[in-house]
Amino acid sequence: MASEFRYIVRVAGVDLPGDKALAYALADIKGIGVNTAYAVLRKMGYDPHRLLGTLTDEDVEKLSNALRNIEALGLPNWMLNRRKDPVTGVDQHLVTSDLLLTVRSDIETMKKIKSYKGVRHMLGLKVRGQRTRTTGRTGMTLGVKRGAAKQQEQKK
Repeated sequence: MASEFRYIVRVAGVDLPGDKALAYALADIKGIGVNTAYAVLRKMGYDPHRLLGTLTDEDVEKLSNALRNIEALGLPNWMLNRRKDPVTGVDQHLVTSDLLLTVRSDIETMKKIKSYKGVRHMLGLKVRGQRTRTTGRTGMTLGVKRGAAKQQEQKK
């Protein structure tokens, strides 16, 4: 155990609260969910329920390196968040800013080739097949004025 408890620990370039359990603290990193965190911690031999602030500097460094290179841990391919990358064809797991930049690049590529999803992104509409008749509306809300509604009702 560390000689001193730390309330903020920097793991993989992200400041995490030291008073959280390891698995849930790691889940605060973009691209790492609770299940992935549990799998990584078990593979590395750490107790997922141990507090993050109790880790030594060496443990934190090992953990950071492992999270930046999850593929090397030998986890099954279905746990990775970027399988068969369209450019390289390699299975990989992206975290933090790498994930954000890659997703943004994918959307820009879809817009450039004018795929259906790219056009929906350009227009600011729903992309994944959701209904748009009643939800996803933006702009000014349109309501009915009471007087106008009463007049229409009397005409009927």
